[in-house]
Amino acid sequence: MSSAEEDYNFVFKVVLIGESGVGKTNLLSRFTRNEFNHDSRTTIGVEFSTRTIVVGDATVKAQIWDTAGLERYRAITSAYYRGAVGALVVFDITKHQTYDVVDRWLKELYDHAEPSIVVMLVGNKTDLAQAREVPTEEAKMFAEIFQKVQKQKQRSSQSSTVSLGSENPESSAPAQGEKRPCCV
Repeated sequence: MSSAEEDYNFVFKVVLIGESGVGKTNLLSRFTRNEFNHDSRTTIGVEFSTRTIVVGDATVKAQIWDTAGLERYRAITSAYYRGAVGALVVFDITKHQTYDVVDRWLKELYDHAEPSIVVMLVGNKTDLAQAREVPTEEAKMFAEIFQKVQKQKQRSSQSSTVSLGSENPESSAPAQGEKRPCCV
């Protein structure tokens, strides 16, 4: 690993969740290595990759965990939700069944992750638009409703954090150059 990859200000853990075959592994490999594999295999358990990016003046290391979508791995993969600050709930736009179970994935996520986790709904395989089974408007409406609910949950989570936190927020700021995970 080069020293450039080790030089970062923040680490964010993000999980990819959804049914098997929706394209989580290819999303990960496209983002971290700019690769795409038409013949990718089913993920067994969990796979992990990182990418370091610059956001404004900060260097951010994204740790992205690709979880298996098969039922038999749920007990293993749900343990990886802990400590994640973000989650991508992925469905395949050409298979409505993968969209129909998004609620179940969200419930599992919120059962095992922090209530303040940021969640993004991702309709994948948009290059196969001619085979679309999930109407864009249906997914948009679900995402808008979900976003409103998530904001309310985060507000109540933040108000609890503020009331329990230090009265001097600057006292918890890291020293210049100090590396630490986000949201500790």
